[in-house]
Amino acid sequence: MTSYDAIVIGGGHNGLVAATLLARSGRKVRLVETADTLGGAARTDEFAPGFRVSTAHILNRLHPDVIRQLDLAAHGLDTSAAPAPTTVLGDREGPVTLRSGYGDHVDGISPDEAKAWSELRALLLRQAGILKPFLTRRPPRLGKLSRADMSLLGGSALALRRLGKEDMREFLRMVLMNVADVADEHLTDDRLKGLLAFDATLGSHLGPRSPTSLLGLYYRLAGEAGGSVGGQTIPAGGMGAVINALARAAAAAGVEISTGANVTRIALEGGKAAGVTLGTGEELRAGTVVSAINPATTFLDLVGPRELDIAFVRKIGNIRMKGDAAKLHLALDTVPDFPGISDADRKGRLVIATSTDHVENAFNPAKYGEFSPEPVMEITLPSLSDPTLAPDGACVLSAVVQYAPYDLREGWETGKPKFLEAILATLEANAPGIRNTIRHSELLTPADIESRYRMPGGHWHHGELQADQMLFSRPVAGHSGYDTPVGGLYLCGAGSHPGGGISGVPGLNAARNILASER
Repeated sequence: MTSYDAIVIGGGHNGLVAATLLARSGRKVRLVETADTLGGAARTDEFAPGFRVSTAHILNRLHPDVIRQLDLAAHGLDTSAAPAPTTVLGDREGPVTLRSGYGDHVDGISPDEAKAWSELRALLLRQAGILKPFLTRRPPRLGKLSRADMSLLGGSALALRRLGKEDMREFLRMVLMNVADVADEHLTDDRLKGLLAFDATLGSHLGPRSPTSLLGLYYRLAGEAGGSVGGQTIPAGGMGAVINALARAAAAAGVEISTGANVTRIALEGGKAAGVTLGTGEELRAGTVVSAINPATTFLDLVGPRELDIAFVRKIGNIRMKGDAAKLHLALDTVPDFPGISDADRKGRLVIATSTDHVENAFNPAKYGEFSPEPVMEITLPSLSDPTLAPDGACVLSAVVQYAPYDLREGWETGKPKFLEAILATLEANAPGIRNTIRHSELLTPADIESRYRMPGGHWHHGELQADQMLFSRPVAGHSGYDTPVGGLYLCGAGSHPGGGISGVPGLNAARNILASER
């Protein structure tokens, strides 16, 4: 039996961030990861001979505090890449391309629409700026406000007031609106509307006309990449480069890292965390246990319902976490030709979502347990930015595809080939001839994502990012933040505040919370 000051369960990016910061405080820290490699969905894997890819394929949320406090640049992470462009494909009028931080400039639209876009973009960024402090710090504890909580609320109130009367009124009117209505109020170009609809609903069981769907767009615009708000980058080396830098930072801080180490139980003594038991039977002791994995797995499987209040167990069991997004990887003989797209823009993000109706119609079948026959998707060609991901002259295509309900009515064993055919037909319509260049395809449904990455429901946020599962209610109402009803047990994964994406914020905030509480 080995003793530590803290044990971190899960070697994804949040687990690595939390473990590193705790170790830097002088604590003896052990991180245990079930898989043979670190990184979770952000690791870079070979899916065909010579072809490698990450399931998480775009970086748009890695928090500057994480980069700075872990000194990731010194550990090999290059964040100097300019924000990647976003191009909307699949429209008879041709593509539109957003430059820099979510469209500082847009190619392919009329001057009048460019003015309307600029005004809407500025408004959305101002409004996302009101929410950003809440998304990057522990949510205030309602009914038990600390000085820090009061400062956060006061600062946000001041920022809201600084918007001015008209913008303040607009924010209060829009914050719980659906993204389709907002787009219709400001824009006429269906391609821009389709992009906003897609980005607001990506990864969620929502359509653009679903109530509160605008929150998803705020969440996206609260992130940044390369110092550009709302931007995204495709890092050299793939997302695995981020994980490698985090792993080196953890090792340099003295974290003991164990892969292939499956935790089967969180041990309790006197109602408090006392360590973990591994699948090998080995017991590790620690008064602080930090879980970077799904909250439901943490409490229902590793702690056990008998150790918890029944009302809390019921809340955890009711978290909505059934994914609607699938992931496609293609090994291609050559770089696909998307007509009208320059070589430089092919290195960015390509989106097939031609209108609000396109996204809404793709969502409709998911309401009834069916996949979308005309799916919407986000595509990257990561080997163009990092040629080591594919053999010479070949190319990797990576796409997030919606909608693919976790509980497919016909079952994924039957439905998977049909859905793949629908996806490939959509790709062929936008990149003629691409089918003839496919060496190998890998389609990960939400059920596959659940199995491969141990994400219940195959949901990469570990729970829907909707109004009733965000901020003060994440992971559940009454237990927001990172500490839990079990003394010494903390959460630091995507199921805790603020949610998923490669941000490191849950790990950062959890470590800060632990260090503050143990002073």
